[in-house]
Amino acid sequence: MNARRAELHALVLAAGSGRRFGSLKQLQPIDGEALLLRVARRAAAAADHTAVVLGAHAEALAALIAEEPFTLHVNAHWAEGLASSIRAGIAALPRSCAGAMVVLADQAAIGAAQYAQLAALWRQAPNSIAAAYYSGGAGAPAIFPRRLFDALLALEGDVGARGVLRAHASDLITLAMPSAALDLDTPEDLSACLSYGPP
Repeated sequence: MNARRAELHALVLAAGSGRRFGSLKQLQPIDGEALLLRVARRAAAAADHTAVVLGAHAEALAALIAEEPFTLHVNAHWAEGLASSIRAGIAALPRSCAGAMVVLADQAAIGAAQYAQLAALWRQAPNSIAAAYYSGGAGAPAIFPRRLFDALLALEGDVGARGVLRAHASDLITLAMPSAALDLDTPEDLSACLSYGPP
């Protein structure tokens, strides 16, 4: 890897219990591939390193990704909400990491090309935030530069990083990504996800 290339790490957040889905949604097969693998592999193709943050059902999901080249982190405080998983992932990043791409494991309709486009956008301005734009605002997946890691470590509750995005709107560059609006929260969401076709 070019020494001048900013090192990008993907953080795939998959610690939730999937209560609304009614079963372990991270294992839900989509086109023959488990949801967690589908999302993590696509994000990994755009990053230099990839970590998966687990919580509920950690043992079963760890077995799923055991053969993958991902770093695994278990968030013991997953029940506190999404912010705890962001903190767990950010806290484990090495000093060499210049940017963290926060990825939600239930955004099943995002293709590998879209993650690559987001990474390329960030690499053009690695001190900025590069985020997907959908449903009238910016959100995950989003890439945060190291200078904002402390802000991510200060997050609390069952919220993502939208507060950080709002607080640093002047440093934000966005990529239109309508498919990011689709969260696989219920079985009914599957049909909408599949309508986006191949990756």
